[in-house]
Amino acid sequence: MFVDSHCHLDRLEWDKLQLELPEVIERAQQAGVEHMLCVSVSLAEFPAMAELVAPYPMVSVSCGEHPLHQTAALDAELLLRLCQAPEVVAVGETGLDFYYAADSKAVQQEAFAQHIEVACQLRKPLIIHTRDARADTLALMRAGQASHAGGVLHCFTESWEMAKAALDMGFYISISGIMTFKNAVELREVVKKLPLDALLIETDSPYLAPVPQRGKTNQPAYVAHVAEAIAELKGVSLQQLAAQTTDNFYRLFSGVKTA
Repeated sequence: MFVDSHCHLDRLEWDKLQLELPEVIERAQQAGVEHMLCVSVSLAEFPAMAELVAPYPMVSVSCGEHPLHQTAALDAELLLRLCQAPEVVAVGETGLDFYYAADSKAVQQEAFAQHIEVACQLRKPLIIHTRDARADTLALMRAGQASHAGGVLHCFTESWEMAKAALDMGFYISISGIMTFKNAVELREVVKKLPLDALLIETDSPYLAPVPQRGKTNQPAYVAHVAEAIAELKGVSLQQLAAQTTDNFYRLFSGVKTA
């Protein structure tokens, strides 16, 4: 059985999928996905997201504000209040993106530091997005003692050196369908080196559908393709890869309720 450790069910484009949420979840379960973590990108949108998935015990939620969704300084008090809810199993998605939003570096850095502070205070793991911000991301993680909360660098596309630095802080690395793309040569070399006990898998749906579904709207069922590609690359059985990444997920996100 698989776990999709990072998806955005509230951002699925239903007209493109021609499916409703119950059908998306049913397809995921048919593909062997036993649990999904629906990840917040906006504090303003969090209540609606949480309400959308509340009827589904196989879906957990995080709370945070993505660096590309910040139009102003983070409301840190609101973040703390929302993250205190027992159904919130992680803080984020947070982090730094200097590729698409280099002009908001200062705002991003302050918000990331505040997310780390909340995660450490609540002892809930962080979900971190990082792009073109390797040194700053690691520096803020160290300065905020993010290792006290733990967490994951999601949809990882950075270097082995960055992965190793995060692993040394006790963080997990999550791999998406990007690794199946033809041009993801460096990423596949990183995946080969990642220890199985620090690895998670994800779709980041509705984005980044893996081969052989590339070009379609991504959905949690497709995490099976990510798992298959990683298992083949690392020379392990699909069953071993599925069991280990599922165990890793529940170890990291200890607040997830299982049936």
